[in-house]
Amino acid sequence: MNGGPSGFHNAPVAKTLVVATALFTVPFGIQGRSLKLGLSYEDVYQKLRIWKLISSVFAFKSTPELIFGLCLLYYFRVFERQIGSNKYSVFILFSVVVSLLFQILALGYLKDPSLNPLASGPYGLIFASYVPFFFDIPISLRFRIFGLHLSDKSFIYLAGLQLLFSSWKQSILPGICGILAGSLYRLNLFGIRKLKFPDVATSIFSRLSWPSSNNSSQASSGGGTIGNMPSYPGRQVEGNYPSTTHDAIPEPPESSIATLVSMGFDIDSARLALMQSRNDVSVATNILLEAQSR
Repeated sequence: MNGGPSGFHNAPVAKTLVVATALFTVPFGIQGRSLKLGLSYEDVYQKLRIWKLISSVFAFKSTPELIFGLCLLYYFRVFERQIGSNKYSVFILFSVVVSLLFQILALGYLKDPSLNPLASGPYGLIFASYVPFFFDIPISLRFRIFGLHLSDKSFIYLAGLQLLFSSWKQSILPGICGILAGSLYRLNLFGIRKLKFPDVATSIFSRLSWPSSNNSSQASSGGGTIGNMPSYPGRQVEGNYPSTTHDAIPEPPESSIATLVSMGFDIDSARLALMQSRNDVSVATNILLEAQSR
């Protein structure tokens, strides 16, 4: 399960986040200061250390945590393709801030020495992403291994469990706080799901020249391309597919759009294909694949 086309096409915010996490983590490891990372009760309630707050959001303590964390952040770029960079930026900000507040409150309430310091890194964002992953990403493949019934989503869950239990209670607490933040976002607390950053703000991420594929920093909010395939507004697709005007059928269901997005198609092309196919996911998939092969 790869979250769509390889690279960060249509996911400039996710790309910036992955690169920033790596850049924050590596210097601490080289300088031997990784063990000092992570929030503790003293850092928050006795002597506020701003650098600890910032580093606890981005920098991982160890190489295994960094590898699993970056892999998950890379996979979850599918949500930026699904909802657009503007709304995904709000999701990131909300998840990071709310999960961090939960961690601070938990440290003050529990006062458990074994929690000091908490695991460092974007745990809040990663585990907040598991909420839409559970509800919105469909299973596309089921199989059995040694009698166990698994799916293509199982590997993402296993990677999350590895990260969640990497430091026992010190990592479990940030993970739980992230899940709570993701749940509040899904419940649309204060209408948060309708908010989005201005195009001017998110376009900055598209212009950053991070090391990546040459064309991975294109349109940030659901542009009309899939790889090098142009979108097809107003174009009739050849074949025995039903043709219709856009106002002749109801708006495609979000679940159908999410199914196509999870296959790697961008949200605008998925919506157009569903409208052309009268909301038939199978026919829409064929339309998109035919258009991609041209």
